[in-house]
Amino acid sequence: MRAFTYERATTPEAAAGATLAEGAKFIAGGTNLLDLMKLDIERPSHLVDISRLDLNTITETEDGGLRVGALVTNTDLASDPRVKAGYGVLSRAIVAGASGQIRNKATTGGNLLQRARCSYFYDTNLPCNKREPGSGCAALTGLSRPLAVIGTSDACIAQHPSDMAVAMRVLDATVNTLRADGTERTLALDDFYRLPGDTPHLETTLEAGELITGVTLPPPVGGTHVYRKVRDRASYAFALVSVAAIVNGRESRFAFGGVAPRPWRVEEAETAGAAAGPDARARAVIDAAFAEARPTEQNAFKVPLLRRTLTAVLEQASGEEK
Repeated sequence: MRAFTYERATTPEAAAGATLAEGAKFIAGGTNLLDLMKLDIERPSHLVDISRLDLNTITETEDGGLRVGALVTNTDLASDPRVKAGYGVLSRAIVAGASGQIRNKATTGGNLLQRARCSYFYDTNLPCNKREPGSGCAALTGLSRPLAVIGTSDACIAQHPSDMAVAMRVLDATVNTLRADGTERTLALDDFYRLPGDTPHLETTLEAGELITGVTLPPPVGGTHVYRKVRDRASYAFALVSVAAIVNGRESRFAFGGVAPRPWRVEEAETAGAAAGPDARARAVIDAAFAEARPTEQNAFKVPLLRRTLTAVLEQASGEEK
């Protein structure tokens, strides 16, 4: 690990201003950043500790939603009675996402900023446009089984790793930020995450010094909430594919994880086959949502796997409604 300087911020405004300098980064739970620093992938020259800021509460909004502070831990978010009652898909996704020890430290804001879990990104001996812009992408001709099948580019085929973000996408959550100049922004998740294009090292639309202060969940929409994750082993593994679903007749919503550089949701596809049974409906939704998929030979299995996973989700939801 390289040498760095450190300071502890006392206010969000001070934190945002302190990270304007080149090479400065925020740190809170540190569950991803510290690993990347040890591997010499992240090389911050200055760390701004935001863990003591007053951003660790969940409060109700005037319209009946919830405002989740950026420092609320994954454990506290998943176990909050209001989240379990109105946003079950989020609680289930978080519990599926990591061990209890990690959930106790990982924060809401940090979870949104997880870096890709592509093995070539983590191997500093191999080219990776996300780690070293312009160096190339070893994954294009290498082992691509766990990587993305849609939303990719010729520069990067890494997939987004977060389970929590997939559930937040299906809930239409928005990200609240504070810029270094003191102004605030609210971003939909689709606007928060970038697709790789020619600049895969730029993963979000955050500006220099911009601090995530929280996430806003709209009022609960009802329906049956399901999160199903398919992985190579039962624990401590990232998703090969995942489905976050709120099943409520023609108003059902579906978001998919493990298959794209960001949580993947195509609203126009959600009514496809709405009157059909689970298998035919899942086929119609996946065909519409993944019509532009560009899988590799090694990960082409993900599209039919998603179809079967969504079928299982719809069957589970149907059973819970009876």
